[in-house]
Amino acid sequence: MEHLDRLEAQSIFILREAYKKFGKLGMLWSIGKDSTVLLWLANKAFFGHCPFPLIHVDTTYKIPDMIAYRDRLAAEMGLELIVHRNETGLAEGMGPERGRLTCCKALKTEALQEVVLKYQFEGLILGIRRDEEGSRSKERVFSERTKDAEWDYTNQPPEFWDQFKTDFPKGNHIRVHPLLHWNELDIWAYIKRENIPLIDLYFAKDGKRYRSLGCWPCTKPIASNATTIDAIIKELENTSVSERAGRMQDQEDAYAMQKLRKDGYM
Repeated sequence: MEHLDRLEAQSIFILREAYKKFGKLGMLWSIGKDSTVLLWLANKAFFGHCPFPLIHVDTTYKIPDMIAYRDRLAAEMGLELIVHRNETGLAEGMGPERGRLTCCKALKTEALQEVVLKYQFEGLILGIRRDEEGSRSKERVFSERTKDAEWDYTNQPPEFWDQFKTDFPKGNHIRVHPLLHWNELDIWAYIKRENIPLIDLYFAKDGKRYRSLGCWPCTKPIASNATTIDAIIKELENTSVSERAGRMQDQEDAYAMQKLRKDGYM
């Protein structure tokens, strides 16, 4: 099998395994390239239909183009979409000026936990990759969270021969990571092969493009002239800059993402 075929087959196996094991699943959709590839894989895994709702945690600080793309694609594909905000945090004036990690915890982590509790999800499917950021390399494909959404990254079960731990105490939930074994170049090669519709913020305009998407106050574009997928792939093959170099919360603390993820961040 070709490399992309192997990646695709493994991800589809993980999605189907999660669907078989858990009663209620939701899929996080950040509107970025990885979660959109994940949506594409889910449609393939279930023969043109995504059988679980997509969850978008809306901080109200997303780039407007992202929201327009979200609503358009959801309508075109007939997706069940849950949009949730931490209304209490927003009403109290929460924002990045209070500290980016504080803001992320309130508007993303706490909002996500509200979704889990409200809809009683047993599992959440996420499009994270091990190569993207250090703390993600400690994840498992099936990764347990406590009833408070906490993640014990020091106590992770082995996953040999596609044997996943799927039993857990009532009230906890499992994070499922079907893209954990992919890397950034794999994602772009697959987008090209499958002709996956993608938000145009990833393509250069006026010498800049976004390599990673988040909230507009905390996400900066990179210098780039890559206006096509082929140009992006070539650019990535020759860069030494990290994928999340434009994400300001990562710069606030050397262990920012690990601290956030420990407490339930997506």
